[in-house]
Amino acid sequence: MKAIILCAGHGKRLEPYTDKIQKTMLKLQGKPFLEYIIDGLKYAGFRDILLVVGYQKEQIIEHFQTGENWNMNIEYIEQKELNGTGGALLLCEKLIHEEHFFLTWGDILVPYKVYKEVCAIFKEENRDFILVANYTDDPHLGAAIYSNDLIVTDIIEKPVRGSSKTNLNNCGVFIFSKEIFSVLKTLTPSERGEIEIPKALLIGIKERHWQVRVLKMDKILFRADIGAKEKYEQLRDDPTWLRLLKI
Repeated sequence: MKAIILCAGHGKRLEPYTDKIQKTMLKLQGKPFLEYIIDGLKYAGFRDILLVVGYQKEQIIEHFQTGENWNMNIEYIEQKELNGTGGALLLCEKLIHEEHFFLTWGDILVPYKVYKEVCAIFKEENRDFILVANYTDDPHLGAAIYSNDLIVTDIIEKPVRGSSKTNLNNCGVFIFSKEIFSVLKTLTPSERGEIEIPKALLIGIKERHWQVRVLKMDKILFRADIGAKEKYEQLRDDPTWLRLLKI
């Protein structure tokens, strides 16, 4: 199975750190953030990686090249128009040769065992769609996930703060069937000018009766989102999180 990592964005909330550096290439404890994700995917058994690049793409390509140093095969595709996660994923369609693929945001890092558990669920339960959710006080910055036991029933992107009746947030780690592309192609851009993967999933659930399996991370598990400057600085200055990657 091929793994896709979305890492094309500018990282405007990380300025001035991202004025000249691609956000996924910001160094944390000696190596780029993106390298931790790739290490985690290797730990989970992945060997084929597709990186969707854009802003400062040369920094990513020069560092990882073909992936030989990681004993992996790494390919690249450029997202010239930053039109959301769905727009980035649509670029990958012709490079996906199996029926299912793994996907993660490039600014999200979870313990390596989470990647492995997603793969185990896929193999054991034969699921077409798997979404990882993490617990948060309020999912207003991401997407609120509602579920009936193990199956997602609703997804609300960027809900109004304080309005959610769930503490589950879309973590940004998935396994998808290629059927996701047929829905993405029907979407019009959101108010932010983006084609959004959560919206495609919701249409699949409501209109196509997709069974989207949710993997709920333990509340105590580590999750890093370097979308904000404060979080990046915290991870940069305090190395204790490193021991949480392989628990």
